[in-house]
Amino acid sequence: MFEGNRVLAHTGSRYPIIQAPMTWVARAPLVSAVSAAGAMGLLETSSLDIETSAAEFRKIRAATDQPFGVNLLIRRLKTDPDMEGQILDWLLECGVRFVTTSAGDPTRYVRRLKDAGFTVYHSVPTLEAALKAVDAGVDGLTVEGAESAGVRNPEQVHSFVLLQAVRERVDVPIVAAGGIVDGRGMAAAFALGAEGVAMGTRFLTSQESPVHPAYKAAVVAAPPSGTMINPRPPGAIFRTLKTPRAIGYAAGTAPPPSHRDLVEMLYIGGDVDNTTGAAGESAGLIHEVRPVADIVRSSIEGFWREIDRLSALRPASGPRALAPT
Repeated sequence: MFEGNRVLAHTGSRYPIIQAPMTWVARAPLVSAVSAAGAMGLLETSSLDIETSAAEFRKIRAATDQPFGVNLLIRRLKTDPDMEGQILDWLLECGVRFVTTSAGDPTRYVRRLKDAGFTVYHSVPTLEAALKAVDAGVDGLTVEGAESAGVRNPEQVHSFVLLQAVRERVDVPIVAAGGIVDGRGMAAAFALGAEGVAMGTRFLTSQESPVHPAYKAAVVAAPPSGTMINPRPPGAIFRTLKTPRAIGYAAGTAPPPSHRDLVEMLYIGGDVDNTTGAAGESAGLIHEVRPVADIVRSSIEGFWREIDRLSALRPASGPRALAPT
């Protein structure tokens, strides 16, 4: 179906759709559902210790025999030397062969991972970061446009431009992230040079996502202008749902967000108004909470519908140049 697709060759999944490794959200219930549906689930490790990561891994493997991967947050590894050694040793033991890295320079880790037999994709928000990651030897890139949720690079470039800029300069497979919730967005990303797509906000609002139903409902209700950017010191920004707390923080009348706000108050407690939950601009394209399997299936079906629609524009015979006016 996707002949010659390098993302599928690297992941081993049926479809070139990857679930973003969202903090706290991307654990066993969601990851196993995504992988069982034929896409690529990614287990997050940014908020887990080794023991909890291993427990989540065992739950995923018990739920599905389909491939899944692990994400490493470089920023955390740099500040926790013990974690660095432990998690690399654990990865070697657990049998996962697809690893993504994010939030930092991957150079220190890429060669060690590749020498151990892992396929490594690195998430990049800029052309400069993409070129540096390719020089470091990554197998592929996740190119994150400014539409994406959560912690972002302050030098924002949206996907339409960023994908083209990166594809012009590199030949490794690209996974497009930011603003994609269905087959239409997937087809657009492929037209710009991607061979796969990553979805975060769309899977956050799936039935299998562990976040509170109140937050899922708030994301579904959000318009295309329903997110906003706030500072995330030091040196980053944060795309969040436009809640009263987020608006107050931007105005200087509310305290900055904390990890407790995100997880305990919002994801677990469902307090939307008094928290600043991560959400991408794609929230405005999501209209209902759906099972993961339906999201994956409909995205693939929608992708091929768009490809067929575009293919129908080609003349049956004769030259394809623009007709003279």
